[in-house]
Amino acid sequence: MIKLTDSAVNHLKSMLSSSSEPEKNTLRLWIEKGGCAGMEYQMKITQPKETDIIINFGEVRISIDSKDTSILEGCSIDYTDDLSDSGLKISNPNAARSCGCGTSFEPKTKEQ
Repeated sequence: MIKLTDSAVNHLKSMLSSSSEPEKNTLRLWIEKGGCAGMEYQMKITQPKETDIIINFGEVRISIDSKDTSILEGCSIDYTDDLSDSGLKISNPNAARSCGCGTSFEPKTKEQ
């Protein structure tokens, strides 16, 4: 379903292990309407919701809102540490276009 690069796994492992609240040991990923392209990625270190799909990558666990699985199918999450822009980046094959900041996208339609 979703892939994490080694860089993303290492970054998340460090983030999750340094949490002062061990019960919040999951990166939760979901989508909301908004942003300049129509849909926005949302991420938070928290507990998964009951309806989330859980994926384990060794010591790293992510949860995905079950209503967003079709839009996130095949995504890759990478961590970059560039001088001007660092953080988790999502590459989504289901996006027709993304905004310049990379946090919002327009999903492909069935015709695309």
